[in-house]
Amino acid sequence: MIRGATIAALMLTSAHAASEEVLVTASKRGPDANLPVALDVADAAGLASRNVANLTDLSGTMASVAIDDLGTARGIANITIRGIGVNSSIASVDPAVGVFRDGLYVGMNAGTLTALFDVAAVEVLRGPQGTLYGHNVTGGAVLIRTRQPGDAFEAYGTVTVESGPDTTLKAAVSGPIVPSILSGRIAVMAERDDGWFTNRYDGSKFGADSRYGVRASLRFTPTPSFEAILRAEHGQDNGDGPAGQNHAVFARGSFDFSIDNRGRAATDWTEASLDATWRIGGGTLTGLAGWRSVTVPWAADIDSTPHFVFHTRILNIEQQHNGELRYAGEFGPASFVVGASYFDESLTYIDERNFSPTFRRTGGGQGYFQSWAGFTDTNWRLGDTLELDAGLRFTYEHKHSRISRVRRAADDLDGAVVVPGEGVEGGSIDAKTLAFSDSPFLQSWTDLSPRLGVQWTPDPDTDVYATWSRGFRSGGANFRTSSLGLKPRTYEPETVSTFELGLKRHFTGGQLSAALFHNHVGNMQRETNLADPIAGVQQLVLNAGTADLYGGEAEARVDLTERLAVSANAAYVNGSYAKVVEDLNGDLAVSDADRRMRIPRLAPVSAGIDVTYTMPLLGGELASRAGYRHRDGSYYNDSNLGRLAATDLFDFRIAYTPASGGFGAALYGRNLTNVATWGGDTTLPATAAFGYSGGARPTFSPLAKGRSFGLELSWRN
Repeated sequence: MIRGATIAALMLTSAHAASEEVLVTASKRGPDANLPVALDVADAAGLASRNVANLTDLSGTMASVAIDDLGTARGIANITIRGIGVNSSIASVDPAVGVFRDGLYVGMNAGTLTALFDVAAVEVLRGPQGTLYGHNVTGGAVLIRTRQPGDAFEAYGTVTVESGPDTTLKAAVSGPIVPSILSGRIAVMAERDDGWFTNRYDGSKFGADSRYGVRASLRFTPTPSFEAILRAEHGQDNGDGPAGQNHAVFARGSFDFSIDNRGRAATDWTEASLDATWRIGGGTLTGLAGWRSVTVPWAADIDSTPHFVFHTRILNIEQQHNGELRYAGEFGPASFVVGASYFDESLTYIDERNFSPTFRRTGGGQGYFQSWAGFTDTNWRLGDTLELDAGLRFTYEHKHSRISRVRRAADDLDGAVVVPGEGVEGGSIDAKTLAFSDSPFLQSWTDLSPRLGVQWTPDPDTDVYATWSRGFRSGGANFRTSSLGLKPRTYEPETVSTFELGLKRHFTGGQLSAALFHNHVGNMQRETNLADPIAGVQQLVLNAGTADLYGGEAEARVDLTERLAVSANAAYVNGSYAKVVEDLNGDLAVSDADRRMRIPRLAPVSAGIDVTYTMPLLGGELASRAGYRHRDGSYYNDSNLGRLAATDLFDFRIAYTPASGGFGAALYGRNLTNVATWGGDTTLPATAAFGYSGGARPTFSPLAKGRSFGLELSWRN
């Protein structure tokens, strides 16, 4: 195990498992690895105790980690760690926090936040993690590990009914097919949500959604030294679009909205992966290969009024292939991992903007992206108390992009190709086609992402470490070119260099971890989000300059008695631009006013606390947990006109679990004080058509659910 990481990992396990170690895979070196790293782990029991249905339910349970659903369409991840993240629903904009499913990178933010089911653990690493995990992990990495087949028969099922009503079924069965050689596992989930909201336009329930997922896996162990796991998964999600609140019409803090277009939010995904390990030559050879195909169509009432002003339809189609081969071993005082990886992705994005039933504009982009990398990381033990760590990753990336801009009839488009009707339509979302007139973009670059670390272990329960690491986020081209009259443009990679000083301490009845950090962001990518009287909203993706972010975080768990435990986390992050070379506030000039803009989604203070109490009951265990999460408000866009709400969220869970299988039950509540939150706060034109009457600015602000209660019934063998 990663000794220091295990200390942090215990903070998110269930109360009854607090003294057990949790499997940590972050170092890619195997169970004996020891790496200085800031890491949290939520195991299966910890996920259940927090009613985690998708990654967003972990937001606030880990210091300086915000996992948000943007809300423009269900499942678009905007994850921020230590102030590093993205603020976009544009498919071609790469994440700053990478999500990995069973070791394989998920290439697009859209469709990332699908339902979690039959998951063994979720690991969250602070960034940059470029040495071991590659591009687009400047903020960190989220590692999802699903449960694998075992040699013993296992079966379980849960039925949950939540406010809405929202009914969910999850089940899995696993066991040997050929004893000691071949085992299999099948897991399923199905959910029907009738809608939590009420649309004041017609008084109808809103937010309906139905989804399902199925995953099958086989584990092949012909010898004690070889193991291969084959996984395949398919799922669909289909429901209403966003509950868009317009803050010129309805007050912030309410759940009121009135829209004439229900929109749509859907995801269709299929993926398969093969993971093989072979213990050879005193080490372990690991190979991973995977494929993923995801289609995310969505539609929304962007004007968020009861009138047809600005409606949109979007289509994302992505396919990707991943591969990695690595060898991890140990020679005397040194342990190491060396490997190579490959990633390719094809992406189609179509954006249709409807300003009346007969007046629309369409644009988008298509791209093919490739990445090759080689990496190594070595840990040297210098005596019993001191260890050094050094790693390096070399990456070559190539991107080929074609842009079809949202256009006017008068636009003079670049390029020699004459497309019939190019002044009106840039494509068809129904035919899944785009009309390209601008010249294609061919981009390529190389990167070196190093990591250096030192770890001092004065006693078996204490780790002190210092690390310096660097990573990069890919450049690209903006597939949502909606600034009428402006040509498409590219942007270059963003780099993040981080120095971190940390302490992890285990003591009788508890554990503590704390860290101080400084992030320097070079060539910082920003997506300006400004109201446009013609296009509705225009978004430019550009390299704005440099920024510095610094702060500290702490997490602790204390077992007050054998039955009563308290877990807490707190973080402070401060960040500002050091240099700005682009217009951020929309005044068409670059000045100190742009440099003074605050960085979006950077919440200075966040904190959380959980109190758990367990007691024996009827031959099993009754566990209760009460939790509180706080996050400061933050700006949504670079102009600082849109804001995300400060939140204070309370939740609880009381669960009975039988000791040796049988029936269990749980009662829980989320957001008990019914706090209204929204995933984005896009500023719209200040005109009467968009609801403006001289007061607050019109916005498109997709609401998240408020207070809800749930009952869960479960059975396991």
